[in-house]
Amino acid sequence: MIGLNCDLGESFGPWKMGMDEAVMPHIDMANIACGFHASDPITMQRTVKLAKEHAVTIGAHPGYPDLVGFGRRSLVCSPEEISAFITYQIGALAAIATAQKMSVAYVKPHGALYNDMMAHEHIFLAILKGVSQYNKELKLMILSSPKNERYRELAAPLGVGLLYEVFADRAYTDEGFLVSRSKEGAVIHSSDAVKARIDLLVKEGALITETGKKIFLKADTLCVHGDNEKALDLIVALREYLG
Repeated sequence: MIGLNCDLGESFGPWKMGMDEAVMPHIDMANIACGFHASDPITMQRTVKLAKEHAVTIGAHPGYPDLVGFGRRSLVCSPEEISAFITYQIGALAAIATAQKMSVAYVKPHGALYNDMMAHEHIFLAILKGVSQYNKELKLMILSSPKNERYRELAAPLGVGLLYEVFADRAYTDEGFLVSRSKEGAVIHSSDAVKARIDLLVKEGALITETGKKIFLKADTLCVHGDNEKALDLIVALREYLG
């Protein structure tokens, strides 16, 4: 069974981001921002409460310490720094979750940190260390790719399990990675096109790349975005399709 996950709780103070209340009833897993790229204690508290109301699994969504850039800029950090701020952010969300008799089940890095994790093994290992130091029972969500087995091998010694994620509305390269947002067609806006892609993924475990090649990817969860009303329609349609 493929679950739906979405990045939520990314408002900050009076600034509102996303459509959390509308999206939450339709997803299985909420990746909740932990205060470094977005969010604040009250926003985290409200998002956890909303997830609890809809029986949605909670995941920590840590990013680089970059509120101004919304965590979408790579920062030069040592492995020790990365491990520390991963543990710190998980701990912040876990404390708020515990206060509401909830718990964090997994970790999905945000934005530039997610991309850097997939591009550089030393960053991947630093994130694994940060997760493992906090709680080896937590799983780490990563981009599913032809390198899945390599990442599993890296994670095994640290005792951290992996969740493989596929993006429903993003184009893929022939190598199994996301097409850069700077390229035309990187984001797929057609609901029918997205549903057709997911139908192939469910039935054959495959996606069609930007050049028309078929690649096979393991999918534990699909990432969907809830930033606008059109995206919400897609989330609802995928929920109905996946059941």
